Amino acid sequence: MSKYGDYVLMTDSTCDLPEKIAAECGLLVLPMVFLMEEKVYHHYLDAREMSLEEFYGKLKSGVQSQTTQISYSAYTEYFEPYLRDGKDIVYICFTSGLSGTYNTSKIAARDLLERYPDRSVTIVDSLCASAGQGLLMYHVGTKYKNEKPSSEELVKFAEELKLKVGHWFVVDDIDQLKRGGRISAVTATFAKALQIKPVLSVDENGKLVNVGKTRGSAGVYSLLESKMKRDAEDLKNQTIMIAHADNIDGAKELRKRVKSQVKDVIICDIGPVIGTHVGSGMLAVLFLGKRNME
Repeated sequence: MSKYGDYVLMTDSTCDLPEKIAAECGLLVLPMVFLMEEKVYHHYLDAREMSLEEFYGKLKSGVQSQTTQISYSAYTEYFEPYLRDGKDIVYICFTSGLSGTYNTSKIAARDLLERYPDRSVTIVDSLCASAGQGLLMYHVGTKYKNEKPSSEELVKFAEELKLKVGHWFVVDDIDQLKRGGRISAVTATFAKALQIKPVLSVDENGKLVNVGKTRGSAGVYSLLESKMKRDAEDLKNQTIMIAHADNIDGAKELRKRVKSQVKDVIICDIGPVIGTHVGSGMLAVLFLGKRNME
């Protein structure tokens, strides 16, 4: 693989990073695709084709959204100009536990390298989702920009770091979980009546798993803070991420509660790919430490 300057660092928009942060880290961010009202949209970090306000507004009004992975032809279109220009590629993609993007990107890379045998394309399965992928890319991208590692060094760093990203999500939109087939209609009815909010995490296989429940808004903040304090390592020196799906007030409240315990907090908007499945209102905390499903 190449030394710094001869390769580019890519990820995809499921990282849900603020556009400014992605740019500061030198990331090339590939758009992910979602469908609404029989129209295909590409989600970029700047939400240029549909704003997040419009997306969540439609979702709350009952409009259905579907997601699809980046296609083989799109990967070829994204990768080839860099290979043609003599650049190698390191691509850290959305978890294989939730999407086929990893496998599709590997097939596209393999075929392209038959035409560009002197180049390399390294695909890293992030095993992370949403702002968890964003937190991984924040650290990898910071190293990429500041330390100028070889691509081998950068890939090794990403592989060693990815399973240290802790993800904790609390879902507010029970109806969206029901529409997506993730819970039954009966379960949804009882959950809404009792103000129960499902608690989700991401396991070591990169799969989104239901690990518990909480009640009411106060319970959400206490739970997310407690999981962070329990599982994070060297918390005072960490930059953590708080992610929200159309819930900026909740994100600000959680930040207020935890900011004295950490080095810095970055607030991220959850885009349409994850938002399609969890709906509006979701709140999450992402940090480095242990992946603990308890």
